[in-house]
Amino acid sequence: MTAKKLLCFVFLVLCPMVWAQQDSIALKDVVVGDAQFRKFSDSQNVLSLNDSVLRRNNSSLTTLLQFNSPVYFKENGLGSGVASASFRGTTAQQTAVVWNGININSQVNGQTDFNTVAVSGYDAISVRSGGGSVIYGSSAIGGSVHLSNEPTFGNHFKNSIDASYGSFNTQRYRYKADFGSDKLGVNVIAFHNRSQNNYDFPNSTRHNLNGEYYNSGINIASACKISTRNFLKYFGEVYDGQRHFPLLTPSDTKTKYRDFNARNLVEWTNLGANYVSRMKAAYLHENYQYFENLVSDASGFATVETVIGKYDFAYNFSSDIYLNAIVDYTSANGRGSDIANHQRNIGSGTVLFKQKISPKVNYELGIRQEITENYDSPLLYSGGIKYKPFSFYSVRFNGSRNFRIPTFNDLYWADGGNPDLKPEASYQAEIGNDFQFSNAKFSVTGYYMKIRDMIQWLPGTSASWNPVNVNRVESYGIEALAEAKKAFGRHEFALNATYAYTISENEKTGKQLIYVPYHKATAALAYNYRKFSANVQSLFNGEVFTRSDNNSRYNLDAYAVVNAGIGYDFGRTNVYRIGFQVNNTLDSEYQTMERRPNPGRNYFVTLTLHI
Repeated sequence: MTAKKLLCFVFLVLCPMVWAQQDSIALKDVVVGDAQFRKFSDSQNVLSLNDSVLRRNNSSLTTLLQFNSPVYFKENGLGSGVASASFRGTTAQQTAVVWNGININSQVNGQTDFNTVAVSGYDAISVRSGGGSVIYGSSAIGGSVHLSNEPTFGNHFKNSIDASYGSFNTQRYRYKADFGSDKLGVNVIAFHNRSQNNYDFPNSTRHNLNGEYYNSGINIASACKISTRNFLKYFGEVYDGQRHFPLLTPSDTKTKYRDFNARNLVEWTNLGANYVSRMKAAYLHENYQYFENLVSDASGFATVETVIGKYDFAYNFSSDIYLNAIVDYTSANGRGSDIANHQRNIGSGTVLFKQKISPKVNYELGIRQEITENYDSPLLYSGGIKYKPFSFYSVRFNGSRNFRIPTFNDLYWADGGNPDLKPEASYQAEIGNDFQFSNAKFSVTGYYMKIRDMIQWLPGTSASWNPVNVNRVESYGIEALAEAKKAFGRHEFALNATYAYTISENEKTGKQLIYVPYHKATAALAYNYRKFSANVQSLFNGEVFTRSDNNSRYNLDAYAVVNAGIGYDFGRTNVYRIGFQVNNTLDSEYQTMERRPNPGRNYFVTLTLHI
């Protein structure tokens, strides 16, 4: 372990211990790190994934969202390759991943690799469709994924250990401690995953070569009250992983990739009679190494260290009028074998406003302006309204202007970076209909989006490729979410389903963007009877184009995948639980990325201990 990794780990462990010595009084609930997400999402489509869904999909964020959201994913190899999201027909760089209120998309390539995010490290995960750049800055064009850790106050002490073993020598381990008192709330999650990942290709004599991976991490969230009006919070996580990239052909050179990410966030909150004042300081460290040949120590690398300072002031003029002003400053220092040394400083100011006009109507407005020497920043804005004419029905509308800034690779890549790039800009609108009944809820949302100055890497005058602002994209479609619960005595049933119809076209050519399916649908059914549980979850993806001219010869076929599992709780107080999972029960043959087959039927057994 390097000195930097050791320092990050020690900081994670010591922070809650230091705060535990502070004097405090009882507090029922802790204020979570992402207050704006909860306060300013009334006019947008939000999908919150409950605990049972997280437990059934604890391998990676990719698997969780593939089977339980409208987001489409492509993977360069199951588990070990890069997993990229397409949200409402946008690119991976146009989907923001928000960790406890902080945008954590890579400064190097502009996206989050969802295979490097362990579901087991978080207490709550939500998906918000549509634009969010006014609150979260760059990349929140198609939508945003929110990762939260939530410590709680009150006298409690809970421990749990999860261990899973399955096909391809795949192992998953997780430990969670959740404890608190009137003075302190602490949540600690540690995990380790590894796999040989050497599955056979369906209907082939080949198997997945060079696909092994491992990753480990620790997440800590703590909060303590230091007076009747003030409390401190700390969120931290460390992720360390290595994966070998699967080979396209057996003769290819074996490669591997190492990730190390550390994130630290400290927040001081002051509560007044009519206001909440928050000061945040964050330090983010991201590093990767790419080894072009396993037998050599030579590697390409990039490291970015980001410091964020943020002040957030929210004022309630009355119970119906809410104003939130935010100023923040971000300094990112990047260096690498292909981007040299560069620094980017960004300051921004945001004003958010929300008013409840009547018990049936509320609206929200937002505006944001960034200042930086690297590019001209557009004025961002958003507005939404929600009307509830009946107790079971509400209609909402939202419109916004959003953007994505060029990445360090776009600007400074040694063989073709373009320092004159402009930010991508988008305009979008959506209208949604929500139905809420005693045992069910359903929503359907229609949206329209235009993106200009999309950054695309194209062949240059020499052998290199260069990024340019070239594409204009028009996207529109429909999203539907459904949820139902019903109990017959002790027999409990829960149904969740999503559907997305997506048109995303290059305005110049009129062609659908590659790796954007017209149709995606998911459905999950869970059953519980006393200590026994069972679940089935399914995924359908329509065919996708892999060529920009939409040549159907190279299309990836539509496919359906079904997973099923059972579980049983033992002990009078559910002390331990045994579960059995079958993935791809139909043994479907499918690919999410060209020439990257996924495994057929495979199995997992899980043991959970509550101490």
